[in-house]
Amino acid sequence: MNDAFKALSDPTRRQILQMLKEQDLSAGQIADQFNISKPSISHHLNLLKQAKLVSEERQGQNRVYSLNMTVVQEAMGWFLGMLGKKGE
Repeated sequence: MNDAFKALSDPTRRQILQMLKEQDLSAGQIADQFNISKPSISHHLNLLKQAKLVSEERQGQNRVYSLNMTVVQEAMGWFLGMLGKKGE
């Protein structure tokens, strides 16, 4: 769970997750939306993969990324549960 929260702490990674919420995208399609280097995008994608927030599938020469909703929902459930405990 800590990996997921660490991954979510970065605005670029959160933006990538928002993009993947709409549709699966290749690494190139993701990189085209940012004004940072492709190696930097690759680093962000690797951290998201390590946190299991995204999955990667090879399609020919491309790597296509998709959102892993199960882990996203687990992280949000934990977070919302913590918020609920404060008011109890």
